[in-house]
Amino acid sequence: MPSSPAVRSASASGLRLGPGFKALFYKECLRFWKVAFQTIVAPVVTTLLYLLIFSHVLESNVKVYDGRVAYTAFLIPGLVMMAVLQNAFANSSSSLIQSKMMRSIIFVLLPPITSFELFCAYVFGAMVRGLAVGLGVWLITFPFVGAAAAVPQHPLWVIGFAAGGSAILGTLGLIAGIWSEKFDHLAVFQNFIIMPLTFLSGVFYSIHSLPSFWQGLSHFNPFFYMIDGFRYGFFGIADVSPWRSLAVVVLFVVALSAIALRMLATGYKLRQ
Repeated sequence: MPSSPAVRSASASGLRLGPGFKALFYKECLRFWKVAFQTIVAPVVTTLLYLLIFSHVLESNVKVYDGRVAYTAFLIPGLVMMAVLQNAFANSSSSLIQSKMMRSIIFVLLPPITSFELFCAYVFGAMVRGLAVGLGVWLITFPFVGAAAAVPQHPLWVIGFAAGGSAILGTLGLIAGIWSEKFDHLAVFQNFIIMPLTFLSGVFYSIHSLPSFWQGLSHFNPFFYMIDGFRYGFFGIADVSPWRSLAVVVLFVVALSAIALRMLATGYKLRQ
């Protein structure tokens, strides 16, 4: 198949975002918004069930940060970030694999859209869905801890880690969607990478409650830094320095973005 203008290098027209980006970004947002009950409401309800179960069972049995933060309050930022990450990944990955399976990807590749515009449209769309679900989860937690306890002490840290985390998972979802040839391949990412790393990242516990070996192992989990930095924005307390967490997040954003842009620019598994 001849080279498609859709996978031209971004250098062909700079890093501008033109009408092609706007149309595809609108399509990505509209795609999940038209089924918002499934893509937004359902994840919010699922996360609420986690909160109800874990807070009820462990509130009086688990102490975090030497008792300076109630367990339910500690749990909320982790659940919010978990929802952001999982839904950002789900949006971009499902969009790509569905387009490939239905062979409608050709309608994305034929228009004169650069690889940079494709990348931004898919990742920004994933970020919007992830942040929308995270906002919904955060709002429904107010009755559990009160508005005063739910409001972040350092909102800029919260916004920064939420944006960075959703960008990482949106980009990872894009990579997974391009690489996968069927839904079974995508399930490998979801079941053996995303889900284990999320649940072992400190969503439900502080890593200081773990034996030293598992504490050390947790520092190799990038999801831990996203959630720990996000939690710092709420309480001003974290298991590691928020600057270290931010450095890890920025590193992964850059590295995964470079991989995804390369895959788009070369048309890897998109022109077949």
